[in-house]
Amino acid sequence: MAQSLRANTMSILEANGLDMAHAETENLAESLKERLMLDEKRIEAMAVAIEEIAALKDPVGRVLDGWVTEAGLKIEKVSIPIGVIGIIYESRPNVTSDTAALCFKSSNGCVLKGGKEAENSNAAIAKALQAVLVRNGLPVELVALLPDATREGVSRLIKMDEYVDLIIPRGGEGLIRYVSQNASVPVVKHDKGLCHTYIDKDADIENAIAIALNAKVQRPGVCNAMETLLVDETIAPSILPMLKEVFDHANTQLKGCDLTREVIDVQKATEEDFDTEYLANILNIRVVDGVEGAISHIVRYGSGHSEAIITENITSADRFMDAIDAAAVYVNASTRFTDGGAFGFGAEVGISTNKLHARGPMGVEGLTTYKYKVYGQGQTR
Repeated sequence: MAQSLRANTMSILEANGLDMAHAETENLAESLKERLMLDEKRIEAMAVAIEEIAALKDPVGRVLDGWVTEAGLKIEKVSIPIGVIGIIYESRPNVTSDTAALCFKSSNGCVLKGGKEAENSNAAIAKALQAVLVRNGLPVELVALLPDATREGVSRLIKMDEYVDLIIPRGGEGLIRYVSQNASVPVVKHDKGLCHTYIDKDADIENAIAIALNAKVQRPGVCNAMETLLVDETIAPSILPMLKEVFDHANTQLKGCDLTREVIDVQKATEEDFDTEYLANILNIRVVDGVEGAISHIVRYGSGHSEAIITENITSADRFMDAIDAAAVYVNASTRFTDGGAFGFGAEVGISTNKLHARGPMGVEGLTTYKYKVYGQGQTR
């Protein structure tokens, strides 16, 4: 599959060119176009991700636990595929190859529904992968694109619980809400990323500025990018001017609470701003009353995705790590690491904000379930 992507680079780029031209005509947001765009480097990264997935241990058929009961029954808890997985996503064509490879590695079939804006790119990528299935005598339907990509098609898919075992929606708030409210198939949500970084009074200032800058500007249009920076009121007068300087240099649009605006000249941040996933180079800043103030803010506005504290104080770090309910909680690192590749999973189907059955970067392990194999010697009850 990886080799097929490389071999079909030019046809994939040609298809992506059609999507990019349509995006220009439709005046799509720059953040959307950035996620949609493919070049040779990105296609190579897609191929490498597939190779990393291929190199992972087989997640299916593993004995997760085993024991013998009083009746002499030998019981094994064994990992198995989930079955047919419907994945609904927007914008990013690399999701097509990542999710197809993850489902294939975990012995699942997949039905993929990408965004209309990436229709040509997704078709070209799927065609390259399906050709490999055919050459190896495997059913082409193992990697399928949803034939009816309209809203009605999605509506039918998410109600096909007789045939589909799991739906994974990843995208905007509207998509997640629609699928969650209308599906009869079980859903694992990959919801918005309202991610925060809190700079504690005991932070290493140089580290704090570098981490905050990376969390926002390295790639603003992704779900693990920071949307709000929280700063301890004790250090706000000294660190806020330094933060403004580096973010101004990165052309970040800054918005701040009243206490922030007493120190630096930025736009006023509203309640709505603190509740917004920008997916753009825009950042809210709020001055808070220590660790407890940061926790209170995140409890109110966080989406359960990724949260970080920058501190050299172990007690503060432990308090933050224990109190914050999110898929990934960091000490002294950027939230940008919440990613299947960065976690060593090869890639991910998405970042699950569910608590059941998978949470955080959802790789091949998250695409399996289990059953009990029970071995007897004539026992009856």
